[in-house]
Amino acid sequence: MSERRQYDAIIIGAGIIGANLGFEMSKAGYRTLNIDKLPAAGYGSTANSCAIVRCHYSTWPGVAMAYEGFHFWKDWADYLEVDDERGIAGFVQCGAVYVGDNERYEKKVLPLFDEIGIDYETWDVNEMADKVSYLDTGSYAPPKRPDEDAFWEEPAAEITSAVHTPIAGYITDPQLATHNLQRAAEAKGGEFMFSTEVVDIRVLDGRVAGVTLEDGTEIDAPIVVNVAGPHSFVINEMAGVADSMNIKTRALRHEVHHVPSPEGIDFEQEGMLVGDDDLGTYFRPEVGNHILVGSQDPDCDPQIWVEDPDEFERAITDDQWKAQVLRLARRMPSLGVPGEKKGVVDLYDVSDDWIPIYDKTDLPGFYVAIGTSGNQFKNCHIAAYCLTRLIQEVEAGHDHDADPVRVRMPHTGLELDMGVFSRNREINEDSSFSVLG
Repeated sequence: MSERRQYDAIIIGAGIIGANLGFEMSKAGYRTLNIDKLPAAGYGSTANSCAIVRCHYSTWPGVAMAYEGFHFWKDWADYLEVDDERGIAGFVQCGAVYVGDNERYEKKVLPLFDEIGIDYETWDVNEMADKVSYLDTGSYAPPKRPDEDAFWEEPAAEITSAVHTPIAGYITDPQLATHNLQRAAEAKGGEFMFSTEVVDIRVLDGRVAGVTLEDGTEIDAPIVVNVAGPHSFVINEMAGVADSMNIKTRALRHEVHHVPSPEGIDFEQEGMLVGDDDLGTYFRPEVGNHILVGSQDPDCDPQIWVEDPDEFERAITDDQWKAQVLRLARRMPSLGVPGEKKGVVDLYDVSDDWIPIYDKTDLPGFYVAIGTSGNQFKNCHIAAYCLTRLIQEVEAGHDHDADPVRVRMPHTGLELDMGVFSRNREINEDSSFSVLG
């Protein structure tokens, strides 16, 4: 009879945060095993991430984590401490400009930039027209859909200002970045299992004891971490902790579309990340001189919640393609409307307030890194770093619920109160309640 497999920690999921957690926990001395039902690291929703790096959040912890995360991406190869036979994912620091809803930026975001020390410029409409001349400066707010007559009306006013941040950008290949983390974790002793489904969270004497796989194999570990992305609510139900959490998660279907740059514009080389509150979109350069465009989840866009994350419509819908591409064409008039519909469809793992849950649970030994709401790719490393320290503290006997763990982040020195990401918090009304976080 073969020896029963045992680990210090089992991590359910090998997306960008799960793989990063395997790396951070392995560095901290845990013998880890990442288990994923898909065939490779970063194969699911991570592969379809827009992989944007930016600091525009509505809360201090959101801005602080993203700023810390920027430093990890800037020194990505050094952070990994290992070579990857596939190469190292690149960070394109193209900068970002955010237009529209100036009141939100002036009241919520810019004071946080000032407090934390993030470099930015506020452009007036003339500066915007000069520095991003391919963008129209009209104000079309609030966001609308093309089937509304008002969508086609000419703007009655101009955008009054725009916020530029030079440190923003994007990761060229999100799946490669995840593979980088797999190799980094393996170099520290971490292991990965793919095409393997967890069907049960085993409990013994009131504490998590391990997992059972679809083929009946039982693997033991005193720590199990749910990093299952859009499947997170399924795993929580399996562990019996869903009902005890004040903040829940659900899977939300989302589309992102790809269009060629306008003739005469090399957007891949000259463009930047644009967050357009005025039209309810965001877009960034993409390889092949394309533009990637997504929705900021304005009130007028339908939300399609998915009950079974293994069964959802993966085809691009005509209505949403038109909405997002035509919004982009309003901001970039030289774009035209491409005849071919290209893009990706996947799921967000959305919490009730679109802010992640990085926490313990009521089942001792069972932890969660969930509810990432389409905006935490950029924070994979600092989320994994902080959760590893939270796990260390709780396993050593600290009562995190009563006295939340605080973590000093290694690059910026900023201290993060992990209670902000508690499963038992009240809804955070400072959130944008959208992918913006």
